[in-house]
Amino acid sequence: MAQALYRTWRPHLWEEVVGQDHIVQTLRNAISQERIGHAYLFGGPRGTGKTTSARLLAKAVNCLEPDLARRPCDKCANCVAVNEGRFMDLIEIDAASNTSVDDVRDLRDKVGFAPSQGRFKVYIIDEVHMLSTSAFNALLKTLEEPPSHVIFILATTEIHKIPATVLSRCQRHEFRRIPMQTIIQKLKLLTKQENIQIDDDALSLVARQATGSLRDAISLVDQLSSVSQRITLQTAQDVLGTATSQAVIELVDAIIKKEHAVGLEIIHKALDSGSDPRQFARQIVDYLRNLLVIKLEGGKSLELMPEVRKQMNDQSEEFTTPCLVGIISAFSNAATDLKANWHPGLGLELAYSSSISDLTQTQLVSSKTQSQRAATPTAPAVSSTRKEPIAAKPEPKPDSKPMPEPKAAEFVPGSALTLEAVNEQWSEVKKQLKRVDPVAAALLNSCKLLEVNNGALTINFSSELLYEKMNNEKTLRTVKKELSAYFGQPIEVISTAGQNAGRSPQGYEPGGLVDLAQKELGGRVRKVEKKKE
Repeated sequence: MAQALYRTWRPHLWEEVVGQDHIVQTLRNAISQERIGHAYLFGGPRGTGKTTSARLLAKAVNCLEPDLARRPCDKCANCVAVNEGRFMDLIEIDAASNTSVDDVRDLRDKVGFAPSQGRFKVYIIDEVHMLSTSAFNALLKTLEEPPSHVIFILATTEIHKIPATVLSRCQRHEFRRIPMQTIIQKLKLLTKQENIQIDDDALSLVARQATGSLRDAISLVDQLSSVSQRITLQTAQDVLGTATSQAVIELVDAIIKKEHAVGLEIIHKALDSGSDPRQFARQIVDYLRNLLVIKLEGGKSLELMPEVRKQMNDQSEEFTTPCLVGIISAFSNAATDLKANWHPGLGLELAYSSSISDLTQTQLVSSKTQSQRAATPTAPAVSSTRKEPIAAKPEPKPDSKPMPEPKAAEFVPGSALTLEAVNEQWSEVKKQLKRVDPVAAALLNSCKLLEVNNGALTINFSSELLYEKMNNEKTLRTVKKELSAYFGQPIEVISTAGQNAGRSPQGYEPGGLVDLAQKELGGRVRKVEKKKE
């Protein structure tokens, strides 16, 4: 059976570890100066070299090379035994399957035995955060004062779950995500030596998909190598289930042109072809981030083809910086919103709708500002060749005042709430809500205000899907809270659905049946249907 590429390419020397120079240098100095600690904690994302570095440290402390600076040598009997998995004094424990206090007590009983092959017994406990509280407590004393021949190396992807009492007994090292360019360089070396034909575009896609994990990147290349003799960008996209870059470009164009139907069709086509919605959202965010970089500093740091750069330059000019930041935030939320699992495309659809609304609002404000500037009278130009004496400009009368610039009416918190008042302040309300809950704000972009009655605001959705999303308990509670805070008085929200939904129920009055059901029994209006005449 063939060995997986990530195992074949696991580093055997410190020089082969990439992207973690700050940790490698610290550990090499400790070995060369014989200042080895009794307990280490390696934390960081998956696939960044935690277990590999732990094994290298175990090899180094037991290496037979006389020159301490050259350990591990990878040639002596002990180093070869570690590489072949037969070194008796290297014990690897999976904490995910050995979580109980009995497992730790068994380990504690065996710690006292002397090494059988090397100078130190090294215990590598992987995913140590999975240990139970009682297991951590049983390990504490041994971890603090182990026998002189024992070294503990704890590895975890969730360092925040480690008790402070354990952290204080270990030398802590934080592993970082590996930079994309570093991953690409490593993959180029690997594919060349393994005779794997892969295009540079496909290699970049793999590195981007790995999100800082070299092991994930190597595993993806291993997977792709079994599909085709030559790995192209299209092959990688088909296998990995990612949307094409062209779909992202077309979606941004649809936002610029405010073509609702076209953009939704692009999203649905990408998802129907098998693209993962979160990955599609990440690609959109990555592309929009590049537009923002171009907007801010010209995109000098981006490696782009000339024709692509021109296209992105043109697109970036259609956005203001605040608008672009808001759109990036909307799609970023869609990429991380785990609650949208029940409807894969909902997060993307809401982000797309919100993006068009933000762009429209920005353009309206810009147009209004330009109109005001155009309406401001300017002094007539005077010809430099005119020989007649120039008449002095009349001074303005003392009592003349400049016309004030129009501004939106301000709502005084606590004053009478009317439908007209809510309509006037609706844009500001959505802006305030967007800072707290962007998804809820996007939902309000798709609703229609029906009426305000006895402190209750009735809104209507033409889509049952959006109606159900608004009636999520957390979303509805957030909207009520923000509306009440903005208008300075308690406000109930009645969400209705259907193109022909009527007004709120006539029985919704203080002390009425609907009021009692909501306030005393925790009920809420699910749907309002218009009575037949």
